[in-house]
Amino acid sequence: MTEILPNWNLKDFYSSYEDPQVEKDIILFKQFVSSFSKKYNGKILEFFQNFDDIILEFEVGCEISAKLECYAFLIYATNMNDSKIVQFYQKISEEMTEISGDLIFFTNTINNFSDKDFEKILTNTIKYKSWLINIRRFSEHQLSEESERILLDKSMTANSSWVRFFEEKINDLKFLIDNKEVNSSEALNLLTDQDGLIRKKASESIGSVFKANAKIFTFITNTLAKDKIINDKWRNYANPVDARNLANNIEGDVVEALSNSVQNHYSEISHRYYKLKAKIFNKDKLNFWDRNAPYPDSSNKKISWKEAQNIVLKSYGDFDGELKEIAQLFFDKNWIDAELKEGKSPGAFSASTIPSIHPYILMNYHGKTRDVMTLAHELGHGCHQYLSAKQGMLLSSTPLTLSETASVFGEMMTFRNLLKQSKKSERKYLLASKIEDMINTVVRQISFFEFEKILHNERKKKELPTERICEIWMETQSKSLGPNIDLSGDYKYFWTYIPHFIHTPFYVYAYAFGDCLVNILIQLFDEDHPDFKKLYLDLLKSGGSKHYSEVLAPFNIDLKDKKSWNKGLSLITGLIDEFENSL
Repeated sequence: MTEILPNWNLKDFYSSYEDPQVEKDIILFKQFVSSFSKKYNGKILEFFQNFDDIILEFEVGCEISAKLECYAFLIYATNMNDSKIVQFYQKISEEMTEISGDLIFFTNTINNFSDKDFEKILTNTIKYKSWLINIRRFSEHQLSEESERILLDKSMTANSSWVRFFEEKINDLKFLIDNKEVNSSEALNLLTDQDGLIRKKASESIGSVFKANAKIFTFITNTLAKDKIINDKWRNYANPVDARNLANNIEGDVVEALSNSVQNHYSEISHRYYKLKAKIFNKDKLNFWDRNAPYPDSSNKKISWKEAQNIVLKSYGDFDGELKEIAQLFFDKNWIDAELKEGKSPGAFSASTIPSIHPYILMNYHGKTRDVMTLAHELGHGCHQYLSAKQGMLLSSTPLTLSETASVFGEMMTFRNLLKQSKKSERKYLLASKIEDMINTVVRQISFFEFEKILHNERKKKELPTERICEIWMETQSKSLGPNIDLSGDYKYFWTYIPHFIHTPFYVYAYAFGDCLVNILIQLFDEDHPDFKKLYLDLLKSGGSKHYSEVLAPFNIDLKDKKSWNKGLSLITGLIDEFENSL
């Protein structure tokens, strides 16, 4: 009997996309925008003594729009083949964009204040002081109100429409494997099948389909890169990564220190590990479809959803009871969608939604150990988002510097629990699985980051042909994976399906950042750092209300010092040592 996997219950938003409350909320948001604009546009300084109240009013009103947009996105993410839901998603996106244009004056005015006037409102602000400071950081990159409105309106037919086209194109792709037609999620899952022949057939089918569609994905990539170049030019960003770093509230030299440290460890981590794996498979080189292959005598037992739930909840509970209680809510209240189905986004995410509701998790559960780790990862995000929601909508959003902390920590807790319970014969394969996950999270994501940097810098000069994008991809991936991985054939087209390149350029370094940071935290936990659990929960609860350096200060972590990154990477090399000793 096939196991029934959960579908999320979105009724905390609306009963359906036809719920009359949807139209009522659209009207309510229009009324808020009109009232707020009439009351404060051109008069903000008159209210400087009560600025916390003004921002609270702004926050409450914006949550109406966020509620509509979150709901539209969530039903779209699981129903991309339903034309009515696709139309609803587009309708909400367009209407919210148009209505919210009348709110641009608020942040624009704050950033146009003289230093003296800004200090005046800052002095009279308590709760939202950090929000104001963060807004002010964008002042030199802000355009006139009219220009900002034009860019906002045009985003629906520029960036947003191309992102949507990419999503729907990926969703529509079909892969013929062993005379069976499957979607992208199922095809990519077969790359880790126990049977080497199936992995090979899957990789050849995937490569063939990506190659056949490369022209389309090349055009999408070039168009979005050019769109970013235009925005960066008008906003005076000198470097393609600068906008992402500013949004993450992180210094560029810290990001480069991370990237350089990881690249300097390629030989000690990925190159060394894949040399060991190739030797175990009795090969000089592994084909790219064998890179994440299970080991020949490792267990291929399918893990049921109930088992996965128990494993992850026990892992969270072993660390902290409060975290387990929050994680339990996701299962008890149907906040997770794990079912495999047509028209569903092939990846995994935790959507923070809005503070007055709660996060929702999407994943595609195939019953592998890797899926259990994905569940632990996304539940980490969910718990983090749930805890930080108490900060309110404007202060709860965690910058990418810390957004992967709880997710990676959740994975590590779950891995340690599995390792502790494993038989001696299983231990080395659990170690191998975790090492491969960490290589994918750290080494691979930094190689993706370097790929994006080269691509965006070259796009400044001219449109890139498919062949050149493939060359950049192969250069960066070969460098990261090392000489024991054979990347010949159609692997050169595998850049086409990676969503972060499309959705959020340069997001990928956040994964490496989060993994290395968690590796540092885990070592401090093992060293019995005073009040570790309290400090860790305080970090999660802070959301975006504090700079990353402020929440890390109690742990005595300085990420400007390359020694910190090296400490994080040493945990991975230590696991490889343990794996090699187990052979």
